[in-house]
Amino acid sequence: MSQQRSERPAGSDSRPARSAAGLSADGSPGHGLPERGAPASELPDLPEATVARLPEYLRALHVLADGGGDVVSSEELAQAAGVNSAKLRKDLSYLRSNGTRGVGYDVGQLIDKIEHVLGLNQHRAVALVGVGNLGQALAGYGGFGSRGFHIAALFDADPTRVGDRIAGLSVRHIDELAEVVATEHIAIAVIATPAHAAQAVADALVDCGVTSILNFAPCVLSVPENVDVRKVDLAIELQILSFHEHRKSTLTALPEAIS
Repeated sequence: MSQQRSERPAGSDSRPARSAAGLSADGSPGHGLPERGAPASELPDLPEATVARLPEYLRALHVLADGGGDVVSSEELAQAAGVNSAKLRKDLSYLRSNGTRGVGYDVGQLIDKIEHVLGLNQHRAVALVGVGNLGQALAGYGGFGSRGFHIAALFDADPTRVGDRIAGLSVRHIDELAEVVATEHIAIAVIATPAHAAQAVADALVDCGVTSILNFAPCVLSVPENVDVRKVDLAIELQILSFHEHRKSTLTALPEAIS
């Protein structure tokens, strides 16, 4: 068996990502984008934290573009994305996009660059495994399409769910996974199963050739080195918020305790 590694929580890893683009600094025609299919060795690395922020910049840029904005300063974009401007400028420098002093960044060109880096030049088919309450909510979410993704297939191991129609798709049995993944050219999958079933589902996905997994199950997955896993655990996020609430209440109570 190939070398195993555990998944990483979203935004928690600082290792360089394996996808980025060699982009021109002058915004020349084509925006300095390498030809599609360029070897990965020709693309510079990006820190994982930078990759995690690029979608935030992209979302803010689309809002600006929809409002008729053509140019944006680093301060304006940073505020819209919820980061500090120095961090934003450093992130965009990896894309060799330094803007124009006194003017800012061309919104359209920056959208093109970030979409290229994130591989959003084409819509990506996604498989969703597990159609319980969470899975159904994810299947019906309308925001994936505008961001370069579409749910191409739904799977579940429960025979009573097979054949159900959810968000315009018919639920398939998990045994059909390999056939559908090959037919739909699926490389990305979402796991929304109970924790006890998630590892077996991950193994099946990997065996079918899926190389990227978004895991909503509250467990850690073991996957081969060439498979990327992002973990979303809503309970953990609430626990982190609970810590901050507890800390705030403790700090508020400190003066009384001292007196």
